[in-house]
Amino acid sequence: MMQGSKGTWPWPRAAITGASSGLGAALALELATPGRVLHLSGRDPARLADTAAACRTRGATVTEAAFDVRDAEAAAAWIRGTGGLDLLVANAGTSAGTGGTREAPDQVARIFAVNLTGALNTIMPALDLMRAQPRGPDGVRGRVAAIASIAAFTASPGAPAYCASKAALQRWTEATDATARAEGIRLHAVCPGFIRTPMTAPNTFPMPFLMEPVEAARSTLEGVQKGRARVVFPWPLYAAARLAGALPVSWLSRLPAKADAREPPPPQHPG
Repeated sequence: MMQGSKGTWPWPRAAITGASSGLGAALALELATPGRVLHLSGRDPARLADTAAACRTRGATVTEAAFDVRDAEAAAAWIRGTGGLDLLVANAGTSAGTGGTREAPDQVARIFAVNLTGALNTIMPALDLMRAQPRGPDGVRGRVAAIASIAAFTASPGAPAYCASKAALQRWTEATDATARAEGIRLHAVCPGFIRTPMTAPNTFPMPFLMEPVEAARSTLEGVQKGRARVVFPWPLYAAARLAGALPVSWLSRLPAKADAREPPPPQHPG
């Protein structure tokens, strides 16, 4: 087995959603080494092709598929088409942007459809695929890393649907991991803080401990390799989020709302 250290990780076959840019692209490049098979997906064919080409340059064997994770049939077909996976990273996600006073119904529906249902559209068929695989030397048949967020631990009036969708994904992932272990499958809820990506680029508010994508990618993979059910970073921001989450609910009304209901922005999607 390969040892994980800045580019060398113990998963010969990996799949990543939202691999067109941001954290997804950084994860793909971090995993791209000779002998690795990468299955990359995203919504933008041109950007996805750029990521795939860069991974091939590093020696990986790469397949690419452009589809929206909200398309359950396309997502399941993509997973089945891999023929086997040691690691799935369900990374595709979206947010509502900032500014304004409230979230519009279509924003809320879209955010949940991508961040929660869209993630499950790839995770559920991946679990079926992994159950049929033999156990590896570590006793694990396969791993799933669901990209949630530190926002999962705070009910922020500035991003209600985003926080709630990521919280649901984080809770589901951790709860499912508890029972999936008996089947030789591990699930990891990855909860990063602010990352310098196209999704965070429009933000006008302070983003403490802002990370570069490559740093976040390595922290993600290190946490998964160490077997953590909850992979969270950076720790100072996590501590602050947990503290904020413990405040009285009535205090939330004093915080600013940022979601714009009047003119929904286009999806700010890593994939």
